[in-house]
Amino acid sequence: MPTPVPTAFTVFGYGFTLGGNSRQAIEGLAEDFAFFAAGGAAMPMQLVLDEGRPDYGGLPPCDASVYTPRNVVYRDGRRRFIDFGGRGLAVFDEAANCFRMTAEDPDLVYEAAYLFLLSRIGAHADRRGLHRIHAMAVVRHGRAVLVMLPMGGGKSTLLAAMLKDPGVSVLSDDSPFVDRRATLHAFPLRLGILEAHGMGIPPDRLRKVNRMEFGPKYLLSYSQFADRVVARADAGLLIAGRRTLAAEGRIEPASYASMMRALTTHSIVGLGLFHGLEYMLQHSSIELLGQAGAAWSRARNAHALVRRSHNLVFHMGRDVDRNAALLVESADRLLGGG
Repeated sequence: MPTPVPTAFTVFGYGFTLGGNSRQAIEGLAEDFAFFAAGGAAMPMQLVLDEGRPDYGGLPPCDASVYTPRNVVYRDGRRRFIDFGGRGLAVFDEAANCFRMTAEDPDLVYEAAYLFLLSRIGAHADRRGLHRIHAMAVVRHGRAVLVMLPMGGGKSTLLAAMLKDPGVSVLSDDSPFVDRRATLHAFPLRLGILEAHGMGIPPDRLRKVNRMEFGPKYLLSYSQFADRVVARADAGLLIAGRRTLAAEGRIEPASYASMMRALTTHSIVGLGLFHGLEYMLQHSSIELLGQAGAAWSRARNAHALVRRSHNLVFHMGRDVDRNAALLVESADRLLGGG
């Protein structure tokens, strides 16, 4: 008998359930969020994920309110209609706590729901003083090691290389959460890899999705590294990674000011983190002016993280395995491993 697919999840207090006829999208999201699977959730957001032709008949005659590269958003009271260029239609009903996505392409159904969840979870956690950092995060000697790289900078590939060392555990490949005490909280969804060739990963452990904007990507499912995940860890190393043309990488101390500048990009403003304006805004983009409180809270948490970490800049070489080894060596030296 096949293992039942979990359909209820709670992420830092944000509850949601999965339903609908798109088995591929439901199973993909259930795998991504397996770390947060729960028997039930109070006041959950219901996601209904369907494969089929979107029904545009009977939609209210309202004008567009938000434009993004992915879609156009229309608002009618507390409902939002998100049109993916005629290929898919999402209806987000805030009053009913329901998000329904319909498209003939299951990859589009999956991605729209995945991005919706990232947006809503991020906004919910922000209100609790728990904020995302655009960084790869592992644990060594019981302490967190964060590496900040730009979007597409190879965080997942670097993490896959570090996991070859059995003494390395996982918090997140892309966006752990930090609280005001500089404790890092796990957000282990999946590892996104642009090119799987040469990484030694069996093909049956990967799934391929075609993304709306950035083309195909391979996803290494959470179940393949679930036994390496820890729920949280105190700050240890905070590293700003930089690409270089050098064959060999090098690691140097970094100042408080330089790390706060890096965190402005990677957490306080959060470039590279998905925010999902089409799902967050109540009326229009002018409501971004109301986000000053969240920015201040992010800055406070960033300050605590820098103060409680060894701060480094990593000039990365061309060899991924050697880069991973240098990070492990630095963690061993600075966090008490010899």
